[in-house]
Amino acid sequence: MQKALFTFSLFLVLIGCSPKINTESTSIAKQAEEVLKKQTLAVADWAMQQKPETVTAASSPRSAGGINDFYSEGDYWWPNPENPNGPYIQKDGLTNPDNFTAHRFAMIRFSKIIGALASAYKITGDEKYVKKAVLHLKAWFVNKETLMNANLEYAQAIKGLHKGRGIGIIDTIHLLDVAQGTLVMSDEINTADLEAIKNWFADYLKWLMNSKNGYDEMNAKNNHGTCFTLQIGGFAKLTGNQELLDFCINRYKNVLLPNQMAFDGSFPLEMARTKPYGYAIFNLDAMTILCQILSTPQNNLFNYVTDDGKSIKKGIEFMYPFIADKSKWTLKPDVMFWNEWPVAQPSLIFGANAYGHQNWFNTWKSLEHQPKVNEVIRNLPIKYPLLYL
Repeated sequence: MQKALFTFSLFLVLIGCSPKINTESTSIAKQAEEVLKKQTLAVADWAMQQKPETVTAASSPRSAGGINDFYSEGDYWWPNPENPNGPYIQKDGLTNPDNFTAHRFAMIRFSKIIGALASAYKITGDEKYVKKAVLHLKAWFVNKETLMNANLEYAQAIKGLHKGRGIGIIDTIHLLDVAQGTLVMSDEINTADLEAIKNWFADYLKWLMNSKNGYDEMNAKNNHGTCFTLQIGGFAKLTGNQELLDFCINRYKNVLLPNQMAFDGSFPLEMARTKPYGYAIFNLDAMTILCQILSTPQNNLFNYVTDDGKSIKKGIEFMYPFIADKSKWTLKPDVMFWNEWPVAQPSLIFGANAYGHQNWFNTWKSLEHQPKVNEVIRNLPIKYPLLYL
């Protein structure tokens, strides 16, 4: 039967016809490139002028690590008014502006540079973008004087309580565009340089999968568990680690989707927070990007539905009305950054591409594609969707 179908298809090609195919995804991807091309090339022009700046450019006296170690502090932790020099106390949803953030923003800048250069290369095929990107990639991952050590032992520390926590692993979510951008440019990167970059990600994957911090983050029941799996998937795709890719697919199908999503497509743990709108969007974005990264023609996660009817499509369908019109939101506004959301959420473009949903694409097109608020930028898992389409 398969041979007969192949023969029939070949016959149609030979006589100038072809079997009918679904062109909706191709159309959405092409429309996305048209929307993003001008601004992407403009950001790439900026990136071409930038010099590498890694974690070694700034340090904090509160870090228990060395000059090559990434360090950040828990966002919602503040000095105790009753004991100013003692351990910090938590104020959920309220970001302490005095915390050390230099490494986090250096990584976001790095992600912006590589994402823009790789996207520009994908659009134009011009090798100049790759050559510039390699300088930054080698500074972060290869050169001993400036590289970042392949661990997050000291991320989201809390003064007087923790030198670093598993929850801090979410900080390297900004390396997703870096890993995917490297993959897009890989044919033009020197073999030795490419292997060295991949080796850094392979080492980081080993740390993520074998450290206590990694174990804690993997088993988080909310967006942190999603983002851990998302990072493993993105980095494993670059390194060609099929075992870890299979691990992520299994975890999406049997842990993340069934345990985090409610029957209506919402994420109860995110919506119970003091910033329910922002967290719900963030987790939906992360889970949708995971489907985009992991899906293959043989195993398309966009088509996966649990036995009780949960799917990523249901998640997008639940959140879409509130993204298209935030006034419909039924919960209290977020305690911070309520006015800054939504922006051009990745869940909309990838969902539109997967299902050929033009309305989702049109809404994505109408939203802000270059947010300026740091908190919004920090909570966009990827910023260059063209790299993934």
